Amino acid sequence: MTAHTPTIVLVGHGMVGQRFLEALADRGVTERARIVVLCEEPRPAYDRVQLTSYFSGKTPDDLSMVEAGFMEKHGIELYVGDPAESVDREARTVTARSGQVFAYDSLVLATGSYPFVPPVPGKDARGCFVYRTIEDLLAIEDYAKTATTGAVVGGGLLGLEAAGALKGLGLDTHVVEFAPRLMPVQVDEGGGAALLRTIEKMGLTVHTGTGTQEVVTTDGAVTGMKLSDGSELATDMVVFSAGVRPRDQLARDCGLTVGERGGIAVDELCRTSDPAVFAIGECALASDGRVYGLVAPGYEMAQTAASAIADETVDGFTGADMSTKLKLLGVDVASFGDAHGTAEGCLDVVYSDSRSGVYKKLVISGDGVLLGGVLVGDAEQYGLLRPLTGSVPPVSPEQLVLPAGTGAPVALGPSALPDDAVICSCHNVTKHAIGQCESLAEVKKCTKAGTGCGSCVKVIEKLLPAAKDKGLCGCFSYTRSELYEIARTLRVTSFAALLDSHGRDGAKGGEGCEVCKPTVGSILASLNNGYILDGEQASLQDTNDHFLANMQRNGSYSVVPRIPGGEITPEKLIVIGEVARDFGLYTKITGGQRIDLFGARVDQLPSIWTRLVDAGFESGHAYGKSLRTVKSCVGQTWCRYGVQDSVKMAIQLELRYRGLRAPHKLKSAVSGCARECAEAQSKDFGIIATANGWNLYVGGNGGATPRHADLLAQDLSDAELVRLIDRFLMFYIRTADRLERTSTWLERLEGGLDHLKDVVVHDSLGLCDELEALMAAHVEDYQDEWAQTLDDPDRLRRFVSFVNAPDAPDPSVRFVPERDQIKPDLTILTLGPTISTLEGASS
Repeated sequence: MTAHTPTIVLVGHGMVGQRFLEALADRGVTERARIVVLCEEPRPAYDRVQLTSYFSGKTPDDLSMVEAGFMEKHGIELYVGDPAESVDREARTVTARSGQVFAYDSLVLATGSYPFVPPVPGKDARGCFVYRTIEDLLAIEDYAKTATTGAVVGGGLLGLEAAGALKGLGLDTHVVEFAPRLMPVQVDEGGGAALLRTIEKMGLTVHTGTGTQEVVTTDGAVTGMKLSDGSELATDMVVFSAGVRPRDQLARDCGLTVGERGGIAVDELCRTSDPAVFAIGECALASDGRVYGLVAPGYEMAQTAASAIADETVDGFTGADMSTKLKLLGVDVASFGDAHGTAEGCLDVVYSDSRSGVYKKLVISGDGVLLGGVLVGDAEQYGLLRPLTGSVPPVSPEQLVLPAGTGAPVALGPSALPDDAVICSCHNVTKHAIGQCESLAEVKKCTKAGTGCGSCVKVIEKLLPAAKDKGLCGCFSYTRSELYEIARTLRVTSFAALLDSHGRDGAKGGEGCEVCKPTVGSILASLNNGYILDGEQASLQDTNDHFLANMQRNGSYSVVPRIPGGEITPEKLIVIGEVARDFGLYTKITGGQRIDLFGARVDQLPSIWTRLVDAGFESGHAYGKSLRTVKSCVGQTWCRYGVQDSVKMAIQLELRYRGLRAPHKLKSAVSGCARECAEAQSKDFGIIATANGWNLYVGGNGGATPRHADLLAQDLSDAELVRLIDRFLMFYIRTADRLERTSTWLERLEGGLDHLKDVVVHDSLGLCDELEALMAAHVEDYQDEWAQTLDDPDRLRRFVSFVNAPDAPDPSVRFVPERDQIKPDLTILTLGPTISTLEGASS
């Protein structure tokens, strides 16, 4: 008799639903049960917390919460766009919209919540939206193209996110909040006032203490709003973000117990009034009588339900920490514990600086226990303060809120936290659990800490063991960035001088190693130390730099002339074709809008360069850790969608940054409109045209570990754009590690994108003049390395296959025909007594 395979049906596939599936997989349940998921939306679970990042360039795929291959690996049946329509508890079946009927042994409802829309006249007019799903954002984005003014009803978390989105779309934006302050649930009056001042400085208009009475329409479309204080507001579109309500209708229809004010009633194991049915997330009314709207409690409920279904012993879900840290419109906002000071006899310790928009309040009990707090404008200490809640801090409360310089400096580190302190509230991970790991990557993989809202990452990094030796290599105890500063400040111009003055004792007077030599060579080159193959510098270069060309697998080289912005004349195309024909080279169009010429012997390189340089070409630096290309679309000159001249800008940028040596290669692109044909958001620095100028994105990567670039600044003029890129590139060159791409550097950079903005946009470190001067020196001193080589007979002598026979070609560099071109004739070893080529010939 075949054993019964239980079936678990999950209704809803949001963030909490996906966490439930992961919890089942972690417990091995997916190996012994059939799992069916009915998803209403047309795509799998995505990060709703980061929803607004869609307007900063993230795609729906970027927001996905489902790891590639997860469903297939665990045999999970996912039905997108096919929600559950009804539940027959007696028959234990669920009927989907498609008509499919699924029998279940356990049913888990994770239906989430729906946006509350005030029942005011005109709420269904054309131009009214809610802000909840990716489809909502797509609709808002489309409608905003014909609008000039937008209003958001609701000044809470999601309302301010929506307001930021409308402003980013170029609309004059209003926020209408019925409460007397913004974010009334999370912050107190003082915090709300600080937030209000900062947001108004950004150009948003805020209306607090008033509600929406009517949406005014003309011919069925929104034209304005009437507010409860008697005022009227002209607007082209309205976004309702006035809170959410539990989606419990499915439970009501099948007779499950629901709360008086909504929510599916569950016990501590997240079981409903039917033991075979569970409810988790925003649709559930927890055993403490609350509906939790944050993702962290939802994750805890998902874990609890998965443990119960797996028959594991579980403490149960009896309530959750409602602490939260967010960045709204660029403003840090955090609250934790008893933020409003409701405990009897509690005291407030407050620091407020209205000029800078910083507000900090700690709530302290009479015996000194930290009960909670509110942080606006500066939430740096949140990661340490939240775990200390419920204990007496090791320093006075005043020291915890005062900024550096106004009182005794406080170095309150993670060591002050007890082992059972919860560091990651999203996944309920303690300090002790983190201490069992060696790296941030290991923490994320083993505990999932740091993969939720991300507010705990800084504390996690401080808890991890520091590397015993951060030196570049066995020759230097300094990091790459430290060596850069030493060379720049002390004007060191040679590797030998740097090694003798700052090398380890055992390395001084030596020759260095294969790690430090190219690293220092790159540093010296980035500081405009002249021709890279002169004197000692030649010995520091990698193989490719050594011959100013890319070595290929058969010992031949490829030549890539620079084609700025991908623009080229027919005459220059003909020259490239003639060079390829005359030297018998393989030609290939590159992804960077250039033409690569493969198959040159080292002794042929100068002759090839001569032909190209005479025609106006120069080195494309495909061989160096430097700027490769600045791609472009055709922009407004030719394209009917273009809004700026992307080709002109791409050419300007490529000619400005050509030859700039960096810790790793640099790629860029300029798109002439939001359609993004140049793929700018996959580049180290990418530019996208707007109607008002340019948006600058940084830290992208399209390689083996793709990363979408982050928006650094928007609506920049030409001059502002160039100035910010100058600063960004020189700050990267100054601080990055060896062979570290901008994407990795930005994620490692303490403070991440926010710190980068502070440094290069707001000049928080006072470095910008220096960074700009360094770039100006590079631009002024730039010389084409091919031309420099051709002009000096001594430099040309290195370009031979054999030093003792300079006119003899390398006989091992051979080719065979393929598709009317050539390819390497590679010799490979076989297990037999002969040597065979890839073409099957033997010798």
